[in-house]
Amino acid sequence: MEGTFKVYILLIVIILLLIMLAQRLRVAYPVILVLGGLFLSLVPAIPEISIDPELIFVLFLPPLLYEAAWYTSWKDLWKWRRVIGSFAFLIVIITSFVVALISSTFIPGFTMALGFLLGGIVSPPDAVSASAILKYIKVPRRLTSILEGESLLNDAASLIIFRFALIAVDTGRFVFHQAALSFVVVIVMGVATGLLIAIGYYQLHKRLPTNVNIDIVLTLTTPYVMYLTAEWFHFSGVLAVVSGGLFLSYRSRRFLSHSSRLRGSTVWSSLGFVLNGLVFMLIGLELPVVVKELGTVSLKAAIGYSLLISLVLIAGRLLSTLGASAFTVFISRYITTADAHPGWKGPMILGWTGMRGVVSLAAALSIPYHLNNGTPFPQRNLILFITFSVILVTLILQGLTLPLVIKWINMEDPDHSLPLPEQEIRLRKILGQKSLAFLDGEHGDTVNHDSILQLLREKYKSEETLTSPPEHTEGPVHYRLQLQLLEQQRNWLEELNNGTDTDDGLIRKYQELLDLEEEKLRLRYEQDA
Repeated sequence: MEGTFKVYILLIVIILLLIMLAQRLRVAYPVILVLGGLFLSLVPAIPEISIDPELIFVLFLPPLLYEAAWYTSWKDLWKWRRVIGSFAFLIVIITSFVVALISSTFIPGFTMALGFLLGGIVSPPDAVSASAILKYIKVPRRLTSILEGESLLNDAASLIIFRFALIAVDTGRFVFHQAALSFVVVIVMGVATGLLIAIGYYQLHKRLPTNVNIDIVLTLTTPYVMYLTAEWFHFSGVLAVVSGGLFLSYRSRRFLSHSSRLRGSTVWSSLGFVLNGLVFMLIGLELPVVVKELGTVSLKAAIGYSLLISLVLIAGRLLSTLGASAFTVFISRYITTADAHPGWKGPMILGWTGMRGVVSLAAALSIPYHLNNGTPFPQRNLILFITFSVILVTLILQGLTLPLVIKWINMEDPDHSLPLPEQEIRLRKILGQKSLAFLDGEHGDTVNHDSILQLLREKYKSEETLTSPPEHTEGPVHYRLQLQLLEQQRNWLEELNNGTDTDDGLIRKYQELLDLEEEKLRLRYEQDA
């Protein structure tokens, strides 16, 4: 136990160093971490690490999904709902079918059921990798929004396919209408379970006498309760976490104090950083273990099968995204769509962001060693090898070339939205004007007799500040007025966010700034009291 703990501490230190190297090289950190894990696996002093699938599914997946849902823009998710839905469900199903057809045709011993099992494992792209790359490259906001929304939902679709394929392999039969009905039930009830638990946590935060530490600990338990409860009822734990996370994120102002939001954001950011780093490092460390377990299948043949499936996945995603664009043009004649003429550039970029990652890893490792009748699970080791190889090929090939592809395509922003710096200037101007109106309106007399508030008003006039609590407060009236102004500014930010021309990330940034200003204001008041 002590030795394992030391190894994981060492891994975290190495992960930090590798991520700093990735930032220096301006390369997506998942690529560097996987390669680093591969290199470490060749070092004799590093013991072989065999990953427990339950560790991935139960320990890693719920918080990573919850953090992603918390920071996803509901506005963008709704705007691009049709595209996201087709990518997350329809393309995943089509990809699984194609992989099943190809693998059962060209890989000896593979049945359609085993092919669907493999398809369900490798069909969902990993958004963490794509997001890490897109941080360094300027792309239209719509592409990032679609990728984020897709990543929240495609995991659920792929894991449901994986679950039904496991049953088909074990029982030797597959009843389509039963599976289709179960598919719908698993999705609907997974969402319902997440929402019900989210409502319960919402009430706990509001009604119990919580403090900052209790609020943060409650948020840490939330994704696990959602996931485990849904899975206990055989519903989609992924959709439970996603739906519950979106519900609570959208209402966070109503049940979390400014301090809880500030400190909770820091805790979750650090936790997600460590968990993502560990997962990608473990992918590289695990591959030599998988190679040893290939058994009767030669390494050369296994590599050939892996390259075939990787090619099918890359080509299939490109064709699917371009096909979705063509279908959008057709269906726009009959229904209203977010963009009736998406063109080929956006779909091409989205098609090349097909790197696989944590969910594929977890699903492959969770394949049981034996069927219910006691016989070894067919082709388990080969499926594991193909999955790990697909993750490596897509991460390295697509991950390293995605910046070049984006630069080559040179896609302009089709939404013609203002650049973020200009949006920020406009936002500050609007908030400044509204704040001036607030101070000069019903509180004009108070401001006229208060030198500090007069100074604040002058700063708003010159647009030097968004909000700037003074170094000292002059009593309860002064203090309450500034708190009212902060709350009004939060309301104005929400109103601005309801529009389609203000970036959701920018709104979130200024909401956090207001939380920080309130924290400073309260501390100063307590010191002066």
